[in-house]
Amino acid sequence: MLKRSLPGQKHRTRRPAATSCSLCVVGLLMLLLVGCSTWQVPETVDDSAWRARAESEALHGVRVSAAVLSAEDSRRLFGADVNATGIQPVWIEVENGGDDMLWLLRAGTDPDYFSPLEVAWAFHSLLGGERNRMIDEHFDRQAFQNPIPAGATRAGVIFTNPHRRTRLLNIDLLGRNRMLPFTLFLPVPDDPPDVQAMQIVQRYATESHADYDRENAFRSALERLPCCTTDATGDTPGEPINAVVIGSLADTGAAMQRRGYRSDRRAIDDAQRLFGRQPDVVGRKAGDGSSPAHWIRLWVAPMRYQGKPVFLAQVGRPVGGRFVVDGGEALAVHPDVDEARDLFLQDMLYSGGLHSFGFVDIDGQASSRSSSSTARHPTDGLRVVMFFVPRPLALSDVESLGWESYIDRRQSRPAAEQSP
Repeated sequence: MLKRSLPGQKHRTRRPAATSCSLCVVGLLMLLLVGCSTWQVPETVDDSAWRARAESEALHGVRVSAAVLSAEDSRRLFGADVNATGIQPVWIEVENGGDDMLWLLRAGTDPDYFSPLEVAWAFHSLLGGERNRMIDEHFDRQAFQNPIPAGATRAGVIFTNPHRRTRLLNIDLLGRNRMLPFTLFLPVPDDPPDVQAMQIVQRYATESHADYDRENAFRSALERLPCCTTDATGDTPGEPINAVVIGSLADTGAAMQRRGYRSDRRAIDDAQRLFGRQPDVVGRKAGDGSSPAHWIRLWVAPMRYQGKPVFLAQVGRPVGGRFVVDGGEALAVHPDVDEARDLFLQDMLYSGGLHSFGFVDIDGQASSRSSSSTARHPTDGLRVVMFFVPRPLALSDVESLGWESYIDRRQSRPAAEQSP
């Protein structure tokens, strides 16, 4: 039953809503003003915490040191938690003991790096005024500044996209008619240590394996390697091993990172076994919308080539590619593993680290193979073999080896099974 107002009684139904709205506006303005006033320029900065865990490398009289900043480090340096915005600040120091002026190429460290003022904007407030200007100046002052004159030392921060657990950091220094490339493995302080990756580096550096010096003998050994992974029991075939990577972890990892691959291990990766163990390293390349468009699982092989480590790889793409909703552990490999292999090779051609490549037979067969996912994998029976060296190399420097003929094999494959 509706209640009616008595004559002379004032309507009060809208006043509380209007009052609440006014209070909200006042509260919002107060928050904006408070947010504007809470940020303070750090008076002094003690960089001993990240210097103590920094990794260093020297080349031709130039020494670089770097460390990933923790959330506490970023609060200490910037007066705000930069890490909470989805940005990973990386501190870099360059000691230029050479005779040339050097420039640090930020795009070589992260093609999608953030500029200092871009990061500072995230901490602006609507009515910040002078405070916003101070934030801009402070962030710009803490960023790495080019150039690095001969005999000088420069230190500062590059704002990058986050990597988990262990960050493989590329530092490219451009001088007069030369490039100095550095690759460092940096622990991410707010993440648990990547013990497995560290063990892998130590293992292939110290274990004794068959070391092939002759190309023909090495090629024959590659053809005798397993065609596929298995499940945990070792009885059910898994996904095809369709690539071989030769080179140091620093050189191969740097090439992949330059093309957008990042360390990203999931439970579905650990379900694949080779040599009785889970993948040693897993990387994923995100597509549009951050969907996992491409992955590579790597196992250290029990062999070397001319002293360099050999990795067996399973390269794949999820069903649906970049249109798939990232289902985490529900991702399934697309059956056309040859297409994934070919796209990975093309990607590495532009990485600046690929020296040469060729193809070998997988187990001497060229037929479809079943996997633990019950899908059929139509394949031309070829495995791509890629040799990596320290960057930079141009596309024209890459050598195609005269091993198995990719073109002849593709032409002999049924049209219904051919990749675009």
